[in-house]
Amino acid sequence: GEGEDDAHVQMWKVKQLIRKLSAARGNGTSMISLIIPPGDQISRVQKMLGDEFGTASNIKSRVTRQSVLSAITSTQQKLKIYTRVPPNGLVVYCGMIITEDGKPKKVNIDFEPYKPINTSLYLCDNKFHTEALDELLRDDDTFGFIIMDGNGCLFGTLCGSNRTILHKFTVDLPKKHGRGGQSALRFARLRLEKRKNYIRKVAEIAQQLLIDNSTNLPN
Repeated sequence: GEGEDDAHVQMWKVKQLIRKLSAARGNGTSMISLIIPPGDQISRVQKMLGDEFGTASNIKSRVTRQSVLSAITSTQQKLKIYTRVPPNGLVVYCGMIITEDGKPKKVNIDFEPYKPINTSLYLCDNKFHTEALDELLRDDDTFGFIIMDGNGCLFGTLCGSNRTILHKFTVDLPKKHGRGGQSALRFARLRLEKRKNYIRKVAEIAQQLLIDNSTNLPN
């Protein structure tokens, strides 16, 4: 559907942004990564940045001090656009990076994620920290899976990187019979019967665990 397509576009944009940001490097520790989760207060973050400004004013190196103070000021200015934290939280990256040809370039990015980001982060470093954005790329869809072989079967679900085992059982199937004659035929029939019963049992349990009876669709 349209919403799904939109989510894929947003995921693609975040991937591109992560790639750009994580490759960026700066001189000293003047690159600010700020993530404010939904429900937090802009005023709290502004106060924290004010405290950081006071601390940074004591940095001995003049060049580092100026670049850190400049990054904090840019972040404070950026937050003034917002009266409150957006419903899905707020992500801000500010600071001076060094481009591939060695020139300084100011980066000033702010955006509301397309789904809630439940992380609180403030870091001033020589790189941007994008690890928390990875959770935005996790797929929310849940998939059911079945692993079966001659020894047993396992039923589970997978959502993003979270695996859940719903049920598992072992089975003791007769091995192939080496003797010839009548008993071999009877044995082959029994073996086939047990295999059919095993497959039927797997199908029945799959129906119970993974299918919604009222709709006959995956639950």
